Amino acid sequence: MNDLIEFGKLILVVSSGLLFAIGVRMVAGRLAIPTAGLLLVVAAVASDLSDRLAGILSFEDVQRIATLALVVILFEGGSEIGLRRFRRAAVPIVAVGVLGTFGTAALVAVAAHVVLDLSWIVSGLIGAALAPTDPAVTFSVLAGKEVRGRSGTILEGESGFNDPVGIALMVGLVELATTDGGSFSIVVSEFALEMGIGLAVGVAGALVLVGLIRHAPLPDRTLYPVAVVLAAGAIYGAAAVAHGSGFLAVFVAGILVGDLQYAERSVVRSFNSALSDLGELAAFVALGLTIDLAFIAQEGLWWRGLVLAVLLGVVIRPLVVGALLVPMRLSWGERVFVVWSGLKGAVPILLASLAVVGETDYAAQLYGIVFVVVLVSVVVQGTLVPTVARRLGVPIEDD
Repeated sequence: MNDLIEFGKLILVVSSGLLFAIGVRMVAGRLAIPTAGLLLVVAAVASDLSDRLAGILSFEDVQRIATLALVVILFEGGSEIGLRRFRRAAVPIVAVGVLGTFGTAALVAVAAHVVLDLSWIVSGLIGAALAPTDPAVTFSVLAGKEVRGRSGTILEGESGFNDPVGIALMVGLVELATTDGGSFSIVVSEFALEMGIGLAVGVAGALVLVGLIRHAPLPDRTLYPVAVVLAAGAIYGAAAVAHGSGFLAVFVAGILVGDLQYAERSVVRSFNSALSDLGELAAFVALGLTIDLAFIAQEGLWWRGLVLAVLLGVVIRPLVVGALLVPMRLSWGERVFVVWSGLKGAVPILLASLAVVGETDYAAQLYGIVFVVVLVSVVVQGTLVPTVARRLGVPIEDD
């Protein structure tokens, strides 16, 4: 009997928390700010005010919640892009998503070392954490809106591709930071392995999924949304078990099946979209509960994060991404829009949590700095995306 009561309490807490998150999303919509920013702040304040909330989730729990959310978000995001849209913007997506991630990580590391006087290892970890843009925030800000031209596709594709790149880079750097006598070859080999296996599993998984949808009809059309989500989970799991990037695998699979036409397509897309929204809410609430605002204030991390946020948004991303977009067929306004809209979110905080779990030097401070950068990016950059698009002449309209 006591077990049932405890389980009932768990369901009550989780359901009430997610309902509250939906309410926060409604408020965020009225205030015209991204949901992610408000959720992070509300959850962080709540965890500071309640010791019970502060210890309700471990970093490992948060990583699992964020991982499940990202599997759904990345698959749905890849499906939204589809192969036809991806082909039209493949070169800038891959260039910005891969080369841009490495370039951003390197320059952020230099800035953290020179400006904040941190060690090279810690600076490298901060660079790897802050390099990727975030699919949850990007897809959320652009949700229900069509950005004409290739700039919208580039932003969505970049946020999907640079997450696996950033995660593989972070895993390699954490291993380097926690291994005596390690060398940078660890990072290179880890990255190559994860990307290669992730790509292969994603392509193979998409082919199997397409074959099943076309040639193995299910007895009930309501099973299709569940089956597709479970297939995305299986693709992620297969890549992860094979020591590859599960995130790259599900994103690639989503792109490859995105244009597939079948009778139940609209039902599947509606279900995936709703599940993706739920995953976003759960991930940001969970991440916010791990933030210690008092610790950030005591350690003077607000100004450090703010300095990095300004350098990242005003100097580093324009230098790296702006340079990569020069040879692309984009208008001046589209280039500036892509540069401005490189939003940070759940993924950088998730990556910073890897340093905490790995018990690297300066891990708690690193986590706080990354949170501050993400908060500034979401609240300032995210809120101004529609205004910036309008000022730059980039058509952004409701679907």
